[in-house]
Amino acid sequence: MGKHTDFLYLSEPEVIEAGVYDAKFCVDNAEEVFKLIAKGDYVMGGPNHNSHGIYVTFPKEPEFENMPKDGPDRRFVAMPAYLGGRFDMAGCKWYGSNAGNKDHGLPRSILMTMLNDKETGEPICHLSGNLISAARTGAVPGVGVRHLARKDSEVLTLIGCGAIGKSSLQNIIGEMPNIKKVICHNHSEARAIALAEYCTKTYGVEAVVENDLETATRQADVLNVAASRTVPLIFKHEWIKPGCTILASGPLNGDEEFWMQMKVIWDNHKLHEAYVEDAIISGDKEAFYKTVIGGPVFHLIDEGKKPALDAPETVNIGDVINGTKVGRESDDQIICFIASGQVIFDIALAHDLYQNALKKGLGTKLLLWDSPAQAD
Repeated sequence: MGKHTDFLYLSEPEVIEAGVYDAKFCVDNAEEVFKLIAKGDYVMGGPNHNSHGIYVTFPKEPEFENMPKDGPDRRFVAMPAYLGGRFDMAGCKWYGSNAGNKDHGLPRSILMTMLNDKETGEPICHLSGNLISAARTGAVPGVGVRHLARKDSEVLTLIGCGAIGKSSLQNIIGEMPNIKKVICHNHSEARAIALAEYCTKTYGVEAVVENDLETATRQADVLNVAASRTVPLIFKHEWIKPGCTILASGPLNGDEEFWMQMKVIWDNHKLHEAYVEDAIISGDKEAFYKTVIGGPVFHLIDEGKKPALDAPETVNIGDVINGTKVGRESDDQIICFIASGQVIFDIALAHDLYQNALKKGLGTKLLLWDSPAQAD
């Protein structure tokens, strides 16, 4: 007789009830993950254990009738990992993405998150993943503000006002106790207007729309960039206030002085080393660098103008949280926190949402088997 196995399924409404919209809960969760990253207590995919994921993309002109065509944001991605600490959990995020989904009333990406027993591989929980991914993406810059921003920061500028921009706002605003103003800038003004109205209604903070990138940037004590990859964003050093904290959760470019006159702090430099490895393998580093958030810094590293990713002076935010390295060194220092997506954050947040769901009696139990037909 083999072992009975079932697992919990959590729908999107149940993920909400379990706490995915609780900003402090999400920021605390992400902060804990950064501590584990700094200690090395995790494994992601690939032989370097730091791969972002495995991508399936499609040809521009498929040979076969039913094969999808390449298109904007069209891909499937599997992102497996293990996270240690109290989480001690294996898992995987799986998603399909297609910019054309909006024509069907769907999000661009549709995500699911799976938690698995680290020893047996048995499924433990299968969760709707869109809000988990958005929440953890917004929580990461929240951690950045908590540990890197000036405590007297008053003005938050949001560059990009879509789902991730909104999640960033939700997670950042609670980490800015002296906030007085939010500035919203977006390629599509309608989204900026909607987010400004949401901000004022929800948080009682003055929120305005600014269509000029330079004007929006010059006012920022905290500058969050979470804009679409299809619209290049080019900043100048002269636009940046002394003491500004830049949260790079999306791609941005700038003149050389912009990058040279700031301190870069990474989410996990080993992840970015893996990106550089992938860029070399691709055979076109220039094209690859354009697809990743740290690309402009990689160029400067290649040219010997910035320290190598594995240099002693490189700082990860987990080092700052754990107290082994210094983050902000002065009130006038400009800091750029570069953060790319890592599935270990999805696993950590899914783990805690699962625990909350158990306490609240949420979810549907699904049977895998009463006894596996192929048990040895």
